[in-house]
Amino acid sequence: MSDLKDPRVLFAAERTMLAWNRTSLVLIAFGFMVERAHILLQVLAPEQSDPFRESVTFWLGIAFIVLGAFCAAYSSRQYLAVLRTLSAAEFPSGYRVTWGLMVNLVIALLGLVLAVALAVS
Repeated sequence: MSDLKDPRVLFAAERTMLAWNRTSLVLIAFGFMVERAHILLQVLAPEQSDPFRESVTFWLGIAFIVLGAFCAAYSSRQYLAVLRTLSAAEFPSGYRVTWGLMVNLVIALLGLVLAVALAVS
C-alpha cells in the first residue's frame, strides 16, 4: 500500500498503462500489415506465388495481433493491481480512473475480434 498521499503515483501508473496501450495498438497494426503482406507480394511478383510464404505471413500476422491484444489486457490487469494499492488521498477528487482502463480493454477485445475475423476469412 502506498502512503505517499500524492496523486502523481496514480498519474505515473496511468501513463504507464497508456504507453502499453500504444504498444498494443502498434502490435495489432503491425500484425495486420504482416498478415496482408502476401497480397502485396502477389501484386509485385505474381509469378513467384508461394503458398508457404502466404501461410507464414498469415500466422505471423495473427500472432502479432494476438500479442497486441494480450498486452492491452495484461496492462489493464497491472493497472488495476496498482490502483488497489493506492489510498483515497492519492485519487484527485472527481477524477475518473476507469476511462483509460476501459479503452484498453476495448482495444484488447477488438484485437481478438480482428484476429478471429482474419483467421475465419
